[in-house]
Amino acid sequence: MNTNRATGAPEGGVRETARRAKTRERLLDAAFRQFCEHGINGTSIEAITDDAGFTRGAFYSNFGSKEELFFALAERENRLRLESVRERFDDMVAMLGRTGRKPDPELIEEVLADILAAQPENRPWCLLNSEFRLLAMRDPQVAPLFLESSHAFQRELASMVHAALDSAGLRILIDPLHLTRLLVDQFESAMQDAILSGVEDTERAARDTVMRTLPPLVHSLTEIRSTDQR
Repeated sequence: MNTNRATGAPEGGVRETARRAKTRERLLDAAFRQFCEHGINGTSIEAITDDAGFTRGAFYSNFGSKEELFFALAERENRLRLESVRERFDDMVAMLGRTGRKPDPELIEEVLADILAAQPENRPWCLLNSEFRLLAMRDPQVAPLFLESSHAFQRELASMVHAALDSAGLRILIDPLHLTRLLVDQFESAMQDAILSGVEDTERAARDTVMRTLPPLVHSLTEIRSTDQR
């Protein structure tokens, strides 16, 4: 039997795992397109598999339901957003700590603008996540899974926010998770308003809205750590 030299696993198993991962990604990509165009309830499993070029069997070998697929899609989208923030982490810390004192709202605005500019397109994901949130609110079986997915993203983002502020010598006056939820809720609300208003550039409209509120909010909820706290 041929084996993979790096892992010692059978080469056929490695190829099968890679093929399965590729199939899964194509199904997720197809679901994203179909959900954006027709909505979650308006999209059938057949529409997803036809778009991806697979059969229903390929779908059910990877996902148990459309809801399970959506949670996999949410995990992927959240991971992309967290990775974009993580890539900017060192720059974020450097920007916040460059004055040696509590950063003013203008500097915080600069940091937030840098982070938001690196994010993947938010409009389609806002549409899908808002729709799925409503579905979860109506379905008690989906609700706890939706909450855990949302809270897992917020917890990881909160950890990154806390680490960045701490590295810059700053302390958050409230629980970092509560601050993060405020930031996320503000941005989601701004994106929803931008979509509802029908503006052409929803990303820019949402950023303009949050920049009027988030920098002074973050400024008011942070302070320089005292020497005995360092």
